[in-house]
Amino acid sequence: MKVFFKHFISFLLPITNAVFIPYLIIGDSINFELNYKSVLGGLITVIGLVILVSTIRTFILIGKGTLAPWSPTSNLIIGGIYGYIRNPMISGVLFILIGEGLIFNSIGLIIWSLIFFIINHIYFIVSEEPGLHKRFGNEYQTYKANVPRWIPRFKRWKP
Repeated sequence: MKVFFKHFISFLLPITNAVFIPYLIIGDSINFELNYKSVLGGLITVIGLVILVSTIRTFILIGKGTLAPWSPTSNLIIGGIYGYIRNPMISGVLFILIGEGLIFNSIGLIIWSLIFFIINHIYFIVSEEPGLHKRFGNEYQTYKANVPRWIPRFKRWKP
């Protein structure tokens, strides 16, 4: 039960950023019209959800931890989607946010996605990456040198 609760609490981060904050931004003034932008937004949102679910599954099964910084993985994750990109969870949430912005025709959500990206970019440079280097040493440095932070590789990196 304790492990379930730990994982459940960690889901609050992506849910807050992809559901609660967007709701606060658009609230009851949802502007939805079926057009090419909303269809594209739906596709982008689905891609983001697939990336997010894949990341969460990898965190639990391979990393033996949660996606929350207060309960990190005990193993360095370099397999699966992490062989293509170092931060797929943030990329997944970013796709969801951009997709929502297109679906609901909301410049506020597009601005929130940009703010979300900037905050996370700074956080990764200042805190996450130094912490991973401290925890995993040269293994992380090799991974970091071979897998990009934001733009995925075309071919999965295998150490």
